[in-house]
Amino acid sequence: MLKIGITGNIAAGKTQVENYLLSQGYKVLDTDKTTHELLKNTSIKNEIAKRFNDVFEKDEISRKKLGNIVFSDEKEKQKLEKILHPEITKKIIEFFNNNQQEKFVFISASQLFEAKLENLFDKILLIFADDKIRQERLITRNNLTEEAAKIRLNAQMPQEQKQKLSDFTINNNSTLDALYKQTAEILTILKNS
Repeated sequence: MLKIGITGNIAAGKTQVENYLLSQGYKVLDTDKTTHELLKNTSIKNEIAKRFNDVFEKDEISRKKLGNIVFSDEKEKQKLEKILHPEITKKIIEFFNNNQQEKFVFISASQLFEAKLENLFDKILLIFADDKIRQERLITRNNLTEEAAKIRLNAQMPQEQKQKLSDFTINNNSTLDALYKQTAEILTILKNS
């Protein structure tokens, strides 16, 4: 089984690559979705309640409130990561164990390098899009102001740094067709390696 990590900064296009892989019959674990599920877990909620003030709405964690805190304060972000990253790692290993019969498995993780998960993978694929394009996508997709979008963009490791650490890069500055074509080309390379 080849374990492939998919990463990319916010609004680069990881979801579109995941959707393409799923449409081709591959198994993909999206750690963003895993994180959303973990935020509903009682022990995780209790841990977050101890460390963060005013992030709850109707007994549920408000991802918006929590996001506003952690994207604007590195120390707060690290506090949250200490709670979530070990749990996400467990879920990734569980996913590998449950899919051992697959030739390829994919894990989508925007924080792959930040969480020091690279040793879990045989290959890493970076989805790259120019900062200006990602900012526009983020403003449109999340209904953010330009300033709020910039804060989120700047809260992650620079894409150029991630590119140096990745085995493959898909450039997502144009169309979905171009994105799918590049993804298919990388799948061909992986199948023939």
